[in-house]
Amino acid sequence: MKTSTRVGAIAVAGAIGLGSLALMSPAVAQTLRAPFAAVSDSPGGGYGQGRGMGAGMGYGARGGMDADGTRGHGLGGGMMGTGDCAGLSITAEKGSLTDAQRTTLVGLAQEEKLAHDLYAAFAGKYDAMVFDHIAAAETQHLTALRTLMERYGVSDPTKDTAAGKFSDPAVQASYDQLLASGSGSENAAFEAGKRVEQTDLDDLGRALNGLSAPDAKQVYTHLVDASKRHLAAFDRWATR
Repeated sequence: MKTSTRVGAIAVAGAIGLGSLALMSPAVAQTLRAPFAAVSDSPGGGYGQGRGMGAGMGYGARGGMDADGTRGHGLGGGMMGTGDCAGLSITAEKGSLTDAQRTTLVGLAQEEKLAHDLYAAFAGKYDAMVFDHIAAAETQHLTALRTLMERYGVSDPTKDTAAGKFSDPAVQASYDQLLASGSGSENAAFEAGKRVEQTDLDDLGRALNGLSAPDAKQVYTHLVDASKRHLAAFDRWATR
């Protein structure tokens, strides 16, 4: 089912309630049920199985965030429910960063932009909603890192750069390679996404080592949790 058809079916099913599907013909009911079975990619995550009222399957609103700030929607017993997740806001106080930690912050921002641009490119190529939703989450993550860069007077290398373009030649080469490797098939794109998230996890782990700034620790810890969810989501979509 193409995205436009699937989103339309979701809207119809949301309006009438899943319980009403029992009154429809089997063919129509299956058309409306299908989107909910197709887009469950993260338990409790806004872009995955939203926790609805009753025992229902959920979907994350297109364009919303993951558990970083999504309103996940669920249907159960003919009722529409919502599962709100707390958004990412930096509440910890500012600390201090060494020169090396400032360089690391710049690198992490480049990685988040790479992830966003890559998933957005795949979302335009494949009919897999997981790319749309994780790309939206990466936008929020990059915003948080930009806030840190502003706090610490660090120049933002991602500012005013076009999609798929990076000031660091090594990052540009990585993006080009990942885009090429994921353009062969949908499963290849999922594998490229998994490599991105694993790299993020490795780099964030190193970034947290010896870090004392409370606000940076808060953001990096959040990004670790998000990358774990994204990695698990790509795993599920690759094996569905």
